[in-house]
Amino acid sequence: MLFKKIILLLCLLGVVSTLTAQSMYRKFADSEMKRFPEAWQLDHGKRLYFGYSQGLGCLAMLKVAEKTGEAKYFNYVEKWADTLINEKGEIHLYELSAYNVDFVNSGKILFELYEKTKKEKYRLAIETLVQQLKYQPTTLEGGYWHKLIYPHQIWLDGVYMTGPFLAKYAKLSKDDQYYDKAVDEILITAKHTFDAKTGLYYHAWDESRKQAWANPQTGQSPNFWGRSIGWYFMAVIDVLEELPKDHIRRGELIKLVQSLATNLAKYQDDEGLWWQVIDQAGRARNYQEASVNSMFLYAYSKGINQKYLSKSYKNLIDKLYLGIQKKLLKKENGMWTLIQCNAVAGLGGNPYRDGSYDYYVSERIRDNDAKATGPFIMGCIEAEF
Repeated sequence: MLFKKIILLLCLLGVVSTLTAQSMYRKFADSEMKRFPEAWQLDHGKRLYFGYSQGLGCLAMLKVAEKTGEAKYFNYVEKWADTLINEKGEIHLYELSAYNVDFVNSGKILFELYEKTKKEKYRLAIETLVQQLKYQPTTLEGGYWHKLIYPHQIWLDGVYMTGPFLAKYAKLSKDDQYYDKAVDEILITAKHTFDAKTGLYYHAWDESRKQAWANPQTGQSPNFWGRSIGWYFMAVIDVLEELPKDHIRRGELIKLVQSLATNLAKYQDDEGLWWQVIDQAGRARNYQEASVNSMFLYAYSKGINQKYLSKSYKNLIDKLYLGIQKKLLKKENGMWTLIQCNAVAGLGGNPYRDGSYDYYVSERIRDNDAKATGPFIMGCIEAEF
């Protein structure tokens, strides 16, 4: 691969230190486990919790376990889940009444844990989350509200939380309606968040048009937040992996992925990176943000591996990884660190988040946020870095 030749040449010239790129996923996973000895500590967690960020980090660890065959990565995840879930399948601090799709994301790890351990409590916990989705409030077309406290709203983030989980459950239960629901989530969201002028997707859509952040005509939020598009890109790629080859709408998802990949490439900067507000690179206070770049590394690489995307995107991936290495990746005290991670961003709430440019560039920035580190590990596996 061109990237590896470039790295070797740079190492020989002394421009960069020797970096065994093909094993970065292992090095970074080991750094995360050293930094956060218990999985509940991922994403700087302060308590035992079924958080979506911890779920994302643990999903990455399961992929490292599969890639390396080393049990320590699987055991790290299973210890967390085993502690969280009791024999009745009840999840610690889980609140069904919140109808919060973020809870569903961590459920993805339970499919592999159930398969490998045969612990019935993991299957019961999966069913608990399915029950939530059966009664989750929806828009008139059937798109899940992001949370009960965010009525009538579809967020790009939520498609990642629910879509791949539904597709996995369809396979487990042998009930095709859940494949259909996963596809519905993707396409309903695309219908209401896509912007034909830029080829990008707005962070969210308010069916009621009542939110201050919502365009009164379209209901769309006002800006293109990088990570939200990363969530969506990963969601479509992961649902496609689970979707039967003969599914009637499979071709629609592949076409969507290809269009998204083409349009996103237009916003990659000269250093190979994307920015927090994705279409305004270089604007004051905007910055090259780690999670969006990690998510795109994963989605583009997996898209090529699954043959949804052309191999021509390998040049984009090589440039992206070089940009991450140069601007976002550091080694400190023997551990690898991702910097410039947007800690959190959302819409509405109290204090009110208005979705403005100033809002997105003013949210907290920190190191080693799991929304960046998890996709980075998975991206390095897919790209063989």
